[in-house]
Amino acid sequence: MERPWGGRRLEEDLHIPLPDSLKIGELWALVDRPEAQSIVSHGPFAGKTLHELWSEERLGIFGRKHLQHPSLVFPLLCKILDAREMLSLQVHPRNKRASERSDREPKTEFWYFLKADPEAFCYAGLKKGVTREALENAVKNSSLEDLLHRIAVKQDDALFIPSGRLHALGQGTLVVEIQQNSDTTYRVFDWSRRDSEGRTRTLHLEEALESIDFEDQEPSLHDTNFMITSDYFNSKKWDLTEAMTLETSDEFAIITCLSGQVECCKEIFSPGNFFLLPAGRGQAPLIPKADGTTLLCTHLASS
Repeated sequence: MERPWGGRRLEEDLHIPLPDSLKIGELWALVDRPEAQSIVSHGPFAGKTLHELWSEERLGIFGRKHLQHPSLVFPLLCKILDAREMLSLQVHPRNKRASERSDREPKTEFWYFLKADPEAFCYAGLKKGVTREALENAVKNSSLEDLLHRIAVKQDDALFIPSGRLHALGQGTLVVEIQQNSDTTYRVFDWSRRDSEGRTRTLHLEEALESIDFEDQEPSLHDTNFMITSDYFNSKKWDLTEAMTLETSDEFAIITCLSGQVECCKEIFSPGNFFLLPAGRGQAPLIPKADGTTLLCTHLASS
């Protein structure tokens, strides 16, 4: 996905081929949306979209645990973000707010920093004591940064972004993002950025102010060996120092290679690769093929 703040690190750092001369900000690795679909490359379901699997093969691929899940589309979206420049200051609608409008999709997400330049940072939440009135005044006066909670980040850091949290991903970062299947974003400020024709991006201040959780103040990063739990997904980092077996009898798992290399089912996966292990498969061996192999294992939360 081309983005004005994107770069070329997907190709440079992860060896993922990119279209020439474009600023690529996002790779949608596992997606079921009208504008983009993941497609099975080979095997008995070759050519099937993720949407078709979710709709037609729910029991066999995703397991009995999710048979009654109400979502008509696969509920998660897995990405990699390349922030060559600062992303806009933004917020995603909370569930309560989103349910009031059919065009609003709530989005809770999680970031894992694959790479981070020296001095890299992000904004997440507000400083203690910041009120809605203070934020509105800061927008008018272009003094927002004084009210935002700034967090220094480095490689292997992790941050949970619940819907309602004001946030902005800082420049010089390459991030794995696990999120609800949503593309609704309300921009509060875009650092006065202009496109090649001198136009600024659309802001959504009214919608953002309705969505911001003003009690969300000064959140912290997660420890290196983290377990993210939410109402929508659960993600855990593994250091794969020796072969292990993942049990997938009851539910599917999404595995992301973060570093090193891993072999699973006679396929080799490198940093930035995602793969889905279907429910009912039984035991799936995960074999490290390089020193320092780390993985992210994500499960869909029960509905």
